Amino acid sequence: MSFYLVCGQAVAPPPAPVPEHLPTPFPPLPVRHHRHRMAADRCVFARRRHRRARRAARVTCPRRDIVDAIRYLDHNSCVWRALPVDFPPWPTVYHYFRTWTRDGTLTRLHNGLREQIRTAEGRNPTPTAAIMDSQSVRAADTVARTSRGYDAGKKVNGRKRHIVVDTTGLLLVILVTTGAVQDRHAARLLLWAVRGCFTRVTAIWADAGYTGQLVDWATDTLGLTVQIVRKLAGQVGFQVLHRRWVVERTLSWIIRCRRTVRDYERHPAHHAAMVQWAMVIVMTRRLARYHHTGRLQPAIHTR
Repeated sequence: MSFYLVCGQAVAPPPAPVPEHLPTPFPPLPVRHHRHRMAADRCVFARRRHRRARRAARVTCPRRDIVDAIRYLDHNSCVWRALPVDFPPWPTVYHYFRTWTRDGTLTRLHNGLREQIRTAEGRNPTPTAAIMDSQSVRAADTVARTSRGYDAGKKVNGRKRHIVVDTTGLLLVILVTTGAVQDRHAARLLLWAVRGCFTRVTAIWADAGYTGQLVDWATDTLGLTVQIVRKLAGQVGFQVLHRRWVVERTLSWIIRCRRTVRDYERHPAHHAAMVQWAMVIVMTRRLARYHHTGRLQPAIHTR
């Protein structure tokens, strides 16, 4: 089973500095015999071509164009090689997408936007209550067999994303697992992440899939109160349930981006990043409305 967990706050310390967001040079090839000299010469020529490409990339790839390209791909669900010519080359865009996912830049950006929205709405930057739920999505043929599973309840062969949101529907934690993982089993890791990153959270609402020993374990081990919101008696079809509708609305926000309707990513970390970019699109549009109405200052701090 493979999984990937993303959580944290914007005030977390940044990771170790990265010299530059560009591919590293080719490693040197040791010359131990005369038959390796031709290979060494080819490596030297390759390094020279690579240095010229790096110098060109510093000038022709503004960060704003990179962000616009990633947002375009996430919202419209095209393959990387099909990015329009208006954007930088797809290898450069994919490199930044992968690098920002690995070094935590995307997480700090996402969490900074969330805290700005909560502040603009008159709330504390860190929440005190949350709601958790999961969603199974079908996996494309690009997803390996080792990172997918079959969800017998939903009859879906793919992956499952477990999320925790605040009372306004903004994403706090996301966990990507195989579809065969039960909600109550993944919830333990989610609750550990909530307790470690959001210490002010004391109450969490969930559906009936989280019943059992999880409620007592969360209270005794983490000091969290997990309240189960069950369906109404005689309920047929969809009805708005107390607190649960908030996380359901967040899941609908996520699947507005076509890239998240199905799982096309080879790595669970990249699928979690696509979900974060989907929420970044939602939050930046909301912040733009707040700024237009004078509800928010123009400065955005992500660290």
